[in-house]
Amino acid sequence: MSFLFTRRHTLCSLAAALGVAAFIGINPKPADAKVVLTFGTYAPDKPSAMVAQLRPTLDVIAEETSKVLGEEVEIKLQLVKGYEAGVDLIVNGDVDFTRLGPASYVFAKESQPGLSVLAMENKNGAKSFNGIIAVHRDSALNDVAELRGHSFAFGSKRSTLGRYFSQLTLMRAGLYARDLARYDYLGRHDKVGRAVGSGLFDAGALEETTFKKLVDRGVPIRALYKFRNSTRPWVARAGLDPRVRDALQQALLNVTDRNALKALRFDGFFEGDDSDYEPTREAIRQNPQFFAQLQ
Repeated sequence: MSFLFTRRHTLCSLAAALGVAAFIGINPKPADAKVVLTFGTYAPDKPSAMVAQLRPTLDVIAEETSKVLGEEVEIKLQLVKGYEAGVDLIVNGDVDFTRLGPASYVFAKESQPGLSVLAMENKNGAKSFNGIIAVHRDSALNDVAELRGHSFAFGSKRSTLGRYFSQLTLMRAGLYARDLARYDYLGRHDKVGRAVGSGLFDAGALEETTFKKLVDRGVPIRALYKFRNSTRPWVARAGLDPRVRDALQQALLNVTDRNALKALRFDGFFEGDDSDYEPTREAIRQNPQFFAQLQ
């Protein structure tokens, strides 16, 4: 299901517009002309809640892009449900730019090599942040290797840290799917934390920000192990006008309004490149080994 909070747009050819204007002898750019871009992403929450989170950031990005481009820029918002649908938006060119998880970006780039990284999110001054393998606060477990024979809660099946990096962490400790008593994918990180806190699972993987929020709210969990994960890339569709793409990229790097970024839980943008997600590719490449000899 798609929630489109805009009308679709068409960008006219500048050369054609100038030619017509010269022919009829009027100003080649109408006073109300503007560049209209569409940002699209999946909505893990209610669409109205996602709009409230995204709109302040998109408004600041539109303002900064207008300054760089020297033209009025409007950014419209399209939301869909689910990781796969969010990836399809940018792969199919249905939106101009998006925000993806690292694993989703890797899959999208495989499907559409023309995608390009505009910038990476700045999280506390870094291009990476912590994933947490959490256990109950009163658990006797003190090392990842001790999870053998215990139950484990992962996030989404397409989650970078909720699946790929947490399963890689287990493999590096000598543990595979067959070594767990049971496991399941719970989707959201908060569900993982609450499931561990309530004793439904012995351990689970979630991002550190969510972990800290749950602890502050009294959920009885503690960190067993921390691992690093690249921050999210903001990605431009294949075929986006290079002039607009470059202006949008510069605009992202110019954004410093922390109030506008607060709801999205990051602090600005860094320059980024496809190579920043090579560790994610490697985690995905190795992932089938986690399920080897599964009985």
